Amino acid sequence: MTRAEEIRAALEAAFEVRELEVRDDSEAHRGHAGYQEGGESHFTVRLRAPEFAGQSRIARHRAVHAALGPELIAQIHALALDIDT
Repeated sequence: MTRAEEIRAALEAAFEVRELEVRDDSEAHRGHAGYQEGGESHFTVRLRAPEFAGQSRIARHRAVHAALGPELIAQIHALALDIDT
């Protein structure tokens, strides 16, 4: 399973997903800090789920990080999040 698939599976298990896009942006960062040959180091996630209603931006980010877990987060160099209800 790729990291993108792991991210998708973890978020779908944790939230009532209305919209989810997981994009591997690693190639755009070739030569930059944290780049790993083969990619899977830089991701953008667009997530829409009702659980985020009334939550601050920080609370939403914390919820996503908790859903992904420390092991998966440790394997990702950069994670851009676009989170809303």
